[in-house]
This record gives sequence, structure tokens and C-alpha cells, in this order.
Amino acid sequence: MTWRTGTVTARGAAWTGAREVTLRLDTPLPSRDLTTAPWEVRGLAYTTLVGDPDVGDRLLLNVSALARGLGTGGYALVVGPAGDATALPADPHAGPGHLVKARYTPLQAMVLGVDEQESAHHDTLRDADDLAGLPVVVADLHSALPAVVAGARHAADVAGRPHPRIAYVMTDGGALPAAFSRTVATLRDTGWLHTTVTVGQAFGGDLEAVTVHTGLLAARHVSGADLVVLTQGPGNLGTGTRWGFSGVAAGEAVNAAATLGGRPVASLRVSGADPRDRHRGVSHHSLTAYGRVALAAADVPVPAPTADLEALPTWGADLTRQVHDQAATLAPRHQLVDVPADTALLDALRRSPARLSTMGRSLDGDPASFVAAAVAGVHAAHLTHQPTHQPTHEDPASR
Repeated sequence: MTWRTGTVTARGAAWTGAREVTLRLDTPLPSRDLTTAPWEVRGLAYTTLVGDPDVGDRLLLNVSALARGLGTGGYALVVGPAGDATALPADPHAGPGHLVKARYTPLQAMVLGVDEQESAHHDTLRDADDLAGLPVVVADLHSALPAVVAGARHAADVAGRPHPRIAYVMTDGGALPAAFSRTVATLRDTGWLHTTVTVGQAFGGDLEAVTVHTGLLAARHVSGADLVVLTQGPGNLGTGTRWGFSGVAAGEAVNAAATLGGRPVASLRVSGADPRDRHRGVSHHSLTAYGRVALAAADVPVPAPTADLEALPTWGADLTRQVHDQAATLAPRHQLVDVPADTALLDALRRSPARLSTMGRSLDGDPASFVAAAVAGVHAAHLTHQPTHQPTHEDPASR
């Protein structure tokens, strides 16, 4: 991000929620020739965010797009007021990369997209169109991520196989910066995740992609993933209405994975402890996303717990029956897969280097939630050894 401070010299047009201003910069935009570098720029203030600037106001500006010569409305975006001695970070190195995320917001960020023309992987992805059976585990909540990964690694251990190479495709339904997630950082640092791909308006992954589709293709053709976990970043948005929740995109992700020849695995959001009826058993988020939004078929792993798991607090035989009955409503379109779950799987979850927490509840507080995600990982790991799955291995470290 390229920062500047400047003073308003004139107010321009205004419309609902926005005001144009003319600004005299304290330091010109980057240029090889400072004698011709622009000192005066047009700015845009979103008045509901930063107020309505007046002549003489000194402002903090995001001029990243102007510095790179992009359109972006031709504006310096007003971030907020600036003091007389506001210290600014140094200008970033010029290029490559002109993919803008959190677009047209005061804090829009410029990144190098794995699929853009300046990327070393552009030729690889230009005509890429096939995931070749790559298992893609789709989940509603970010908290499912470490549990899915733990399940996949546990299945490999049981089978005596190497741990799968796992890519996380982070969508923009929750947090936009990948750095907000301590879970991702921990899983990456410990080697449980090989690659993070941030798609849509999300940013900060090892690879950046424009869409879920190119993010999935990058996971296969660039990172060489054996399986993918796809979910939003932290911060699920829900309104208590049938359609007003960010997890609706889970159904669209199933469609994307299937369209590209992947093997969608729909991880169920399950709870035995949530006080809200709509999230007890299988959450209405899963039933709506997979039952109404997903038009393509997916495998739906359903936990089949042993008696000792079922005896855990907040579980019980009634919850097992409820989950199976609710999952059965998805059967006309999707393939239900009963996946055995035992204490060994629970122990694998306890070994997760990332803290397990969902809606403020721990593994012991809501074991069914994490086990339901883990069995999706178990099933996906089994799919990696089907003949149709032939991953490529172009390491992102080579980019």
C-alpha cells in the first residue's frame, strides 16, 4: 500500500455517501522525475466512514492505485484525518502485481495475483480447466478448518500413508485479511497446511486469486495439493434469517468444484450444544447451502460415532439420530457417506496445533461439531487415492 498525506484545496461534487475533493500532497506520487511528479490529485471520501472533508483539512490517503497508474476511479482514497507529524510507511517496491483487493475501499490492497499476466503462473492457469478429481472439502465456518485437516492427517496415519498436501482456499465471506486467522498461521507454521490461497476480496495468502475457480485451479496446478479445504475466513455473518448468512456461499463452492471436475465434499455444520434450535443437529446453514444452493452433487460425510463418543457430554443417541435424519434430506441430490468416528479420531483432534473453538465452544464443549468436520477430512483423504486424482506439484516457493 502506498500512503500519502495531503491538504484539501477544493471541494467537488457530492452524492449520497461520497464527496470528491482536490488535494495538495505533502509528498508527490512516486516518479523517476520529481520535477514532473504530480502534487495535486483528486480524492474521494466516503462520508459515512470518514466524514465530509472541508478546505484546509489535512488527510491520510491511500494512493496505491494512482501510484501504479490504475484507473480505480482516478482517486486518492481518504482513510481519515492526518496530524501535522503523521509518519508514513515507506513506499513499497514497484510491482509486479496490480490485482486490487478490498477494492474501492479506503484500505484497498494491491497484490500479485497467481492468475494475472505478471504472474509466473499465468501461462499455467490461462487455459486450466480441470481439477482431475481433486477432493474439495467445503465448510461453512472457519473453525472447521483445523478439524478437517486433523481428520485428513489421521486417515493417512491409519492407512500408513504420507500426510496429504493440503491447500486452504479462503473465501471472502468473513475476515478479508488471512493474517487475522491465528489458525491459518499456526497450521502453516507447523506444516499442517501447505498453501493458503485467498480469493475474491480476501488477501494475504501464499497465493492470491481473483475467483474461487482460479483459486481451486491454483491449488491443484500451482501448489500441487492432494486435497483442498475451502471455507470463509473468521467471522461468519448470520442474521437469523433463512438466507441472510455468509455460509450460503458454501453451496456455490460445491458448484465451482464440480464444474471444474473436482470431487466436492460437503462438510456438515453440526452442534449438540448450540442453544439455538436452527443450529442444533445439522445447522440450517448446511441444509440451505447444500440443499438449495448447491446444484451439483457432493459427497456428504456423516459421522457414525462409536458408543464411547456418543456418551460424551452434549452428544447422545438422540443427536446422532437427529443428524442422520437431517442429513437424509440432502440425499436426493447428494451422496451420504457414513464415516466411522471413534476415540482415535477424537485424540487426533486433540493433537491439533491450532486451538479448536467454534462459537466460543471447545472440543470438550461441543465434540460433535469438530468430529463432523473431521470425518469430512477422513473421507477426502480416502478420495485422494482414487485413480481419477492425479495432482501436479509446482511448488509456490518457485513463484
